[in-house]
Amino acid sequence: MTGTRQVRPDASSRTTLDKAADENFPVAPFFLPRAWRDDLMAVYGFARLVDDIGDGDLAPGGADARHLGVAPERAEDRLAMLDAFEADLLRVFDDTPRHPLLRALQPTVRRRALTPEPFLGLVAANRQDQLVRRYETYDDLVAYCELSANPVGRLVLALTGTATPERVRRSDAICTALQIVEHLQDVAEDLGRDRIYLPAEDMKRFHVTEDDLARPTASASVRALIAFEAGRARALLNDGTPLVGSVHGRLRLLLAGFTAGGHAALDAIAAAGFDVLPKPPKPTKPSLMRHAGAVLLRARREG
Repeated sequence: MTGTRQVRPDASSRTTLDKAADENFPVAPFFLPRAWRDDLMAVYGFARLVDDIGDGDLAPGGADARHLGVAPERAEDRLAMLDAFEADLLRVFDDTPRHPLLRALQPTVRRRALTPEPFLGLVAANRQDQLVRRYETYDDLVAYCELSANPVGRLVLALTGTATPERVRRSDAICTALQIVEHLQDVAEDLGRDRIYLPAEDMKRFHVTEDDLARPTASASVRALIAFEAGRARALLNDGTPLVGSVHGRLRLLLAGFTAGGHAALDAIAAAGFDVLPKPPKPTKPSLMRHAGAVLLRARREG
């Protein structure tokens, strides 16, 4: 069958996959069956690459543009790259894609009968990043997370054959929370890209200006704003946590790890006094393990 042979990643693809080590939670931990790990890494490779295109953070050398058939003079045009990437993504479902990471994704798509929609949502989120750089309301931000984060959780459920409407709802809550947490960690980095994911209405409420976000350290007002948004993210994580108790075995461990990663990152933000401007607060392994244990204990009580 076309596209089912194993694809060896090239140097730029390996650079993309290596970023898994920097995430707040293990992407494909050792305790999962090999087939699940391979499928999760294939999906991660797609999601990481589309984010790197949207952020202009591709490996040097232009290999990704060449794979996608984008002329060198347009390789810095993110919208052109996203358009070419989307076209290659659609080949995953009915032809042979050009990019090695998409060729590596094709066996997973066929084996798990995945549909294009969640993948297209992630492309749409990165296209939106090129056009929308501020969000007026929290609801606007949550709608963005519907594209930028929630498809990942839905793909995990699809890969493991465990999707139900209630599980999808709980997964969406966790994924939206994880996206908000990442935005809180990366306020300074995002501002450097002329993006702000703190709702404008909340900035006004806490008397925070864009100039405040550009300072080396956070003022009391910025810290209060970050604490407020962190509380929202924590509530979403708690709302989504019953998802963990609704599944069993190694999938329960995986979902507990995702959820615990969010809690541990929020702990790191709180430990920094909600001052996220000097550098992104990173979760510690003890905090991650502590929260994983708490999530699993709750899952056993509720499961």
